Amino acid sequence: MEFNESKAIYLQIVDIVFKQILLKNIKEESRLPSIRELAVEMEVNPNTVVRSYTYMEQKNIIYKKRGVGYFVKENARKEILKDKKEIFIKETLPYIFEQMQELDLSIEDLIQFYETSK
Repeated sequence: MEFNESKAIYLQIVDIVFKQILLKNIKEESRLPSIRELAVEMEVNPNTVVRSYTYMEQKNIIYKKRGVGYFVKENARKEILKDKKEIFIKETLPYIFEQMQELDLSIEDLIQFYETSK
């Protein structure tokens, strides 16, 4: 698997898992691949997957059952959506608004583009 060099690999793995949860390809309360399985699948060191799982555990998205593995928490999708919306509003939208100003685009222009892109 190819990773972007501008972001830590363990965070890119987190993004991949989060996206699968958001798309409902990974269901809440379902078991995640073992550390070794995911490391082989992603072609990374198992320690990288440990960092990813630890990060998601700290974010209350997954939990560990001793001797069984890692599982997606109930309401994980809701929590991921909440976090992603907050990041979008705080980080992405200000950049978009700045670009709109530079390009002399109005909200109406954006709405029109949005409507035609559905």
